[in-house]
Amino acid sequence: MNPELDNTEAVKKKIRLPIRSGALQQVLAFASLIVLILFFSLASPNFFQFSNIVGILLSTSVIGILALGVTFVIITGGIDLSVGTAMTLCSVMTGVFITFWGFPTPLGVVLGILFGAFAGFLSGLAVAKMKIPPFIATLAVMMIAKGLALVISGTKPIYFSDTPEFSQIALGTIIPGLAIPNAVWIFLIMAIFGYIVLSKTVIGRYTFALGSNEEATRLSGVNVNRWKIIIYSIAGLFTGVAGVLMASRLNSAQPALGLGYELEAIAAVVIGGTSLSGGKGTMIGTVIGALIMSVLTNGLRILSVPQEWQTVVVGIVIILAVYADILRRQKA
Repeated sequence: MNPELDNTEAVKKKIRLPIRSGALQQVLAFASLIVLILFFSLASPNFFQFSNIVGILLSTSVIGILALGVTFVIITGGIDLSVGTAMTLCSVMTGVFITFWGFPTPLGVVLGILFGAFAGFLSGLAVAKMKIPPFIATLAVMMIAKGLALVISGTKPIYFSDTPEFSQIALGTIIPGLAIPNAVWIFLIMAIFGYIVLSKTVIGRYTFALGSNEEATRLSGVNVNRWKIIIYSIAGLFTGVAGVLMASRLNSAQPALGLGYELEAIAAVVIGGTSLSGGKGTMIGTVIGALIMSVLTNGLRILSVPQEWQTVVVGIVIILAVYADILRRQKA
C-alpha cells in the first residue's frame, strides 16, 4: 500500500478547518472591494464606465494569474520571489520559439508555458533537495531569470510582427459583440483550474498539509520533497501563462520588464487572506485580492493621485493586510 494514499483522508481532515476559517476573510475582502468600487465611482464619473472596468480586468489578468500560482507556494509556508522575472523570461523564450526559431504559434505558446513550469521546478528543487530557504532560493532564481532574459534577447525587445495572431491571445475577443479581451477569460479559466487543484485534488490537500505541519506530514509517510517540487512546478506553470499573456498584450517580449511584479502578486495573495505562515488560503480570496490591487491603482490614477503616493497607499494596504493576518493567527 502507498502510505501517501493511506494518509489522504487524515490530511483531508486536517485542512477542513483552515478552509472554513478562510470564509470570513473572503467576505471581508469582498466587502472591501465593493467599498473601493463605490468610493471611486462616487469620486469620479469616469471610474464606473465599461471601458474602464474592462481596463481594470485586463490589468488584473497578468498579476492575478501570477498571484494564483504564488498562492500554492505561500500556503505551503514558502515564498516565491522569482515569478516576476521568470514571467519575463517565459515571454522572451516564447519570442525565441516563435520569432527566432520559427515555431508555429501554438507550439511556441505551449513551450513558453512549460518553460515557466521548468523554472518553478528548479525553485522547488533548490528548496526541497538542497534545503535552501525559499526566500534565498527564489531570490537566486529571480536574479538568474533576470540575467538570462537580458542575455537571450540581447537586451532588446523581441517583436511578434510576423505573427499578428499572437496578440489576439490576450487582446482578441472570443464572444462577438462583447468587448472583453481574451486575457480576462484566460484569467477566469486559470482561477477555476487553480480552485479545482487546490480544493479537489491530492495536490491541494498536501499543499495545505505542508503549510499546516510539515514535520507531521513527513512522519505520516508523505514524500514531502516530491510534493514541494510538484507545487513549485505548478506555480511555475501559472507564471508561464502570465508570461505568454504579457508578451501577447504588448505584442513583444520586453526583457527588462517584470521586476516588481512578484511583490504585487504576493500582495494580492496576502490581501486575499492567505496566511504568510502557511496552511490557510483560497483561490477565491486571491482573485479578490488581485481585483482590490487593480481597483485601488486604477482609482488613484483616475483621481490624478501622483504615482509616488499611489505606491505609498498600496504599501499601507499591504501592511494592514499582513497585520490582519497576524491578528487572525493570534485568535486561532
